[in-house]
Amino acid sequence: MKLIGMFDSPFVRRVAIALKLYGMPFEHLDWSVGRDFVRIREYSPLGRVPTLVLDDGEVLAESSAILDSLDDMAGGARALMPRAGAERRRTLQLIALAVGAAEKGREQIYEGAFRPPEKRHVPWVERCRSQMLGAVALLEESCAARGSGAWLVGDRMTHADIAAAVVMTFLAEMPAVALDTAAWPALRAFVGRCEALPEFRATYAPASPPKSGAGAG
Repeated sequence: MKLIGMFDSPFVRRVAIALKLYGMPFEHLDWSVGRDFVRIREYSPLGRVPTLVLDDGEVLAESSAILDSLDDMAGGARALMPRAGAERRRTLQLIALAVGAAEKGREQIYEGAFRPPEKRHVPWVERCRSQMLGAVALLEESCAARGSGAWLVGDRMTHADIAAAVVMTFLAEMPAVALDTAAWPALRAFVGRCEALPEFRATYAPASPPKSGAGAG
């Protein structure tokens, strides 16, 4: 398999971590949606990352769709998404919060990167930040309620844990967002525990502000 996209993207990284947890070998194509847009579109007309190219040539796009396919390949007992019931619903909701926070952080980044200061829509940036912080606050509540050393859902890691950890790292390290993790102690401790795992360390890349011409992944 080939995974296309840079690891400073939480969307790409959550796929890479899942692949490593499943023990599915892959080649990482460290391509940027700005610099390598044309090459990415050879595989995916949307030009988005992550894009996963399977061994038989089938192309999967969009992180949630890719992860659903990987869960199916791994099999029900190994899947990082609970199969049904309250735990599945809870996992999906926590993922939605984390992904939503990442998207609102990305909006702030792009507004600062691609608009001159005099043309930036300050109310829009403030609204995105308030939405991002609202999602982060709920993730903090979830971590605090579960307690130190616990996973967000059930007794083992799920996609909710991966999404929350990689998104918080992204939001904290990207200069245009610079989320103060000290304000979220339970979430900060949880992220630190996840980031210490070998699958997370192997997929870490320092935050890289977008360059002119980059597109949303």
